[in-house]
Amino acid sequence: MADDSNVQFSEREALLFHSEGRPGKIEIIASKPMATQRDLALAYSPGVAVPVQAIADDPAKAYDYTAKGNLVAVISNGTAILGMGNLGALASKPVMEGKAVLFKRFADVDAIDLELKTEDVDRFIDAVELLEPSFGGINLEDIKSPECFIIEQTLRERMNIPVFHDDQHGTAIIAAAGLINALHLTGRSIKDTNVVMNGAGAAAIACAELIKAMGLPSDRLLMCDRTGVVYEGREDDMNQWKSAHAVRTEKRSLADALDGADVFMGLSAAGALPADLLKTMAPKPIVFAMANPDPEISPPEAKRARPDVIIATGRSDYPNQVNNVLGFPFIFRGALDVRATGINDAMKIAAAEALAALARQQVPEEVALAYGTQHSFGPEYIIPAPFDPRLMEEIPVAVAQAAMDSGVATKPITDMEAYRETLRGRLNPTTAVLSLAYEGARAKPKRVVFAEAEEEVVLRAAIAFREGGYGTPVLVGRDDVYQRLAALGVDDPHSYELHNSRHSPLVPRMVDFLYDRLHRRGYLRRDCERMVNQDRNIFGSLLLQLGEGDAMITGITRTFARTMRELKRVIDPAPGRTPFGIHILVGQSHTVFIADTTINERPSANELADIAEQTAQVARRMGHEPRVGFLSYSTFGNPEGKWLENLRQAVHVLEERKVSFEFEGEMAPDVALNPRQLANYPFARLSGPANVLIMPGLQSANISAKLLRELGGDSMIGPMLIGMEKSIQIAPMTSSASELVTLAVLAAGGMAG
Repeated sequence: MADDSNVQFSEREALLFHSEGRPGKIEIIASKPMATQRDLALAYSPGVAVPVQAIADDPAKAYDYTAKGNLVAVISNGTAILGMGNLGALASKPVMEGKAVLFKRFADVDAIDLELKTEDVDRFIDAVELLEPSFGGINLEDIKSPECFIIEQTLRERMNIPVFHDDQHGTAIIAAAGLINALHLTGRSIKDTNVVMNGAGAAAIACAELIKAMGLPSDRLLMCDRTGVVYEGREDDMNQWKSAHAVRTEKRSLADALDGADVFMGLSAAGALPADLLKTMAPKPIVFAMANPDPEISPPEAKRARPDVIIATGRSDYPNQVNNVLGFPFIFRGALDVRATGINDAMKIAAAEALAALARQQVPEEVALAYGTQHSFGPEYIIPAPFDPRLMEEIPVAVAQAAMDSGVATKPITDMEAYRETLRGRLNPTTAVLSLAYEGARAKPKRVVFAEAEEEVVLRAAIAFREGGYGTPVLVGRDDVYQRLAALGVDDPHSYELHNSRHSPLVPRMVDFLYDRLHRRGYLRRDCERMVNQDRNIFGSLLLQLGEGDAMITGITRTFARTMRELKRVIDPAPGRTPFGIHILVGQSHTVFIADTTINERPSANELADIAEQTAQVARRMGHEPRVGFLSYSTFGNPEGKWLENLRQAVHVLEERKVSFEFEGEMAPDVALNPRQLANYPFARLSGPANVLIMPGLQSANISAKLLRELGGDSMIGPMLIGMEKSIQIAPMTSSASELVTLAVLAAGGMAG
């Protein structure tokens, strides 16, 4: 029931996101080298005949020799797309691609979307059933009810791999987790709880079935639809799935059902729970208002009516978000890892209980910092945050164990601790931290100066920054910026804060400030006036100095070196700090920090040590335990050279400082990054591959970073500017709007400080 409708963006921005570069959101990447004729011969004919025969002899070998064991099909016919209705199979493709991306991003599950052009239930079932040899699991999505019930149940009976309709069970599992904790907080037992389920669609029926499987007596759940209470003997607007939840009762309306009820679970429509009806519920009522995109009752309205209420919704701008991404990636992860033949109630309950237990644990510092408050278990925190890094470990383990205990696992895990370790290694902590940085920006919005607001890409970034709720963009440019905003689809362009040096009342103060800094460096007052009036970087950084902004993003129109020279006329390095730049290479399961890539041409030993310490701090803020390698063409003196002494001295400086991270050098890149090469030097102090690479000079650093940006397969963030007294980021001239927003968020959050 995930809904992030409080994150705003223009239609243009959404279309550009999906169309720029390679259209869509997914691509196929070969997992084996394909560079030589021998590679191709092994991958295809004749080498492929060997695994073919092995699988023919033993079908289980398909999990060893193909991608089947980590591959899920995301399948829809587009009959119930999000909240938009039946728009057809083709229109559902962007959603299904997005679902595939979430599988990979959150649980390292490979997924591919399949859109079936049919509303015929039998044809749909036949098409999916025939895919069983290809996939390790099936995720059904956006299929209308009641057809979705027939499709899922039939496929579960016919197929020997997990089949899971997330619209039903994903919502049910997350809601059940929240319910477990809400009952705990209010001192209730599920066996004595009276629940009203408002809605009788796929998700509502799945919720009802799951909480009954968890112990709720059937006669304690009253299901309501548009007609009223679903009761025994009712004939109007009934089907076999509603009938399964019909009870013997004299109550006929939602108002009747809610009188004295303990729990309201809504999967219906906005405003379906009036405040007056909430007042008739039992003490300490529990409300799950999960209508999408607007809940049955908003949390503020609910709390005005009943201050003792515990409420959850599908929205991320309120506490207790029922978000499906907490469930389906990790449930499939656990099911795939034990080669489960299905996803049963035991596995769903295990997932719900693990989620509930996670919310009761102390919240990690990075999650608390991101949300701007120290979350702790209570009425405002009964469901874990979506980017809690512990989800990847806790939920798959619980699901896998339940699959083994319930007899549907065909490859049981014998060492759960080892399994936990493999789960930790599947995902890169940086991706979670970056996501949390966005949440933190929304929790503590800042004023960020966009110094080049006459550029379209900068304006698009500023629009996304504001409409995403990350803070206030402070634009620097001429008055025609308003027309440009209007052309980009902004309805109220004049609501944006724009500073134009031609008529800004701040100019006299800026000139005074700049002249006071520069008059003994050969600058006349008219030189300072000219710079303030004509140079956007000077003007923008002066806005920071005068307290008009908290951070600044620039770099699109000028090279890093030139931009840095301009900024240093206004802003000094932080006391005792050496300014430098970090490029961050982000892969699916690893991150490498490369420094200094931007400023110091031949850093001294002390400067190298400072750069190493500060980069290690950034690595820790990104969720990594730093292992620093001082890179060179030489490994521990082989071959000898005249440029090694600074690196050796930097190592000695860190030894004297008794720093709290691993470091080693001088060493070649392959020794720093390849464990087999590192094993040749048993005396080396690194316990694993280096993830912080300190370069000996600017030439090698800058060349390496730019080569990796252009040729590498990983994402590249940066350069991130470190060590200035004000938070400023200089973006590459080729940056996209999305990359500018990321740097602006990092600058606003002090991640690069």
